Amino acid sequence: MSDIAIKVEGISKKYILGHKHSSTISERFQSMFSRNNAEKEEFWALKDISLEVKKGEAVGIVGKNGAGKSTLLKVLSRITHPTHGRFELNGRVSSLLEVGTGFHPELTGRDNIFLNGTILGMSRNEIRSKFDEIVEFSGVSKFLDTPVKHYSSGMYVRLAFSVAAHLEPEILIIDEVLAVGDAEFQKKCLGKMDEVAKQGRTVLFVSHNMAAVGLLCQKGIMLNKGEVHLVGEIDDIVKEYSVFQSSVNFNNYINQEVLELSKVDGFALKHVKIDNLSNPDSLISSGDDVRFSFFYQADKKFLSPAFALIFRDQMGVEVFRLSTKPISGYEIDLFNGLGCVSLEIRKLPLVKGSYFVDFGFVRERMEWIIKSELLIQLEVQGKDVYGSGLILDRSRGFIWVDHNWEHSNESL
Repeated sequence: MSDIAIKVEGISKKYILGHKHSSTISERFQSMFSRNNAEKEEFWALKDISLEVKKGEAVGIVGKNGAGKSTLLKVLSRITHPTHGRFELNGRVSSLLEVGTGFHPELTGRDNIFLNGTILGMSRNEIRSKFDEIVEFSGVSKFLDTPVKHYSSGMYVRLAFSVAAHLEPEILIIDEVLAVGDAEFQKKCLGKMDEVAKQGRTVLFVSHNMAAVGLLCQKGIMLNKGEVHLVGEIDDIVKEYSVFQSSVNFNNYINQEVLELSKVDGFALKHVKIDNLSNPDSLISSGDDVRFSFFYQADKKFLSPAFALIFRDQMGVEVFRLSTKPISGYEIDLFNGLGCVSLEIRKLPLVKGSYFVDFGFVRERMEWIIKSELLIQLEVQGKDVYGSGLILDRSRGFIWVDHNWEHSNESL
């Protein structure tokens, strides 16, 4: 019997991009009868991908935004079909690619557990045998009989992951969606994936968090521009990816490739500007006041949206995140047309080093509409922020804190 769980042979995936969009009903009606309504462009998300994954291997798939990671997982999960090539999966597959994938919003959490199990080919008795374990792990027992359309994104992903991991798949496919959960839940998820792998099942894990990838996986695959850049032991892949990220020209803060992808139906991020308010003609240093401005075009109104920034180190580890809501409580009710949202950080708390910043546009219930990963490439210069003669670097942590020490002879 073959020890190969996944075999991919020459997989390519092409998308046709249109550069002109109809914004009114009349324009859309006219476009039905016009062959030249939009300029068409071919975009190859995957180019001749070939690889093998053995049964029981935990494999990390890494690469910058737009490298083809999520597209590959969607092909392997049969969500989309390849343009060319073929693949074989030897075993039952359970996937978690996006918040709520495979859930019916009108059904309750309880009903969706049984629905997902049935889709995986399990009998009702098999699902019942795992039911209590799934509910306990997810932590949503109080809302089990509530339609999942009322769940927050965190509740969604907790239940979705719990279902995907507990219904005994031979192959478990997980995308970066785990970033939605809190730190405690992410730790539980990594523990569960490690448990699944040690049971002899196969795990495919996409993440920008190199610490998590290195902890969970033994083997790695690095993609770049839709092609396989490197396959090898995970330590070698993590090292290569770090070098690859370090080669970015940090004098150009905005990743234009990522910016081009920062659009969905009705919303497009057009331009990003970074201002050093403390020293306008200087590079950004620790302790400077910095303003990030995001210029957008919205073709429709969005109800109660939110914007978020996630700061990461070069290994993909999250240092901190800020958002209009719920973190800061800043509300944006309705907006359309051209606009700009700005974030001013007073006394930038990062120490000397290179960082990446993800931009997020989030709708109600904190569901990601856009998550532009590695959009901003930020080089922070060292500075004696404490006036002690010491310039802080990573050897003393990622951040510095504005604080005061006091000493007195007072006793209790």
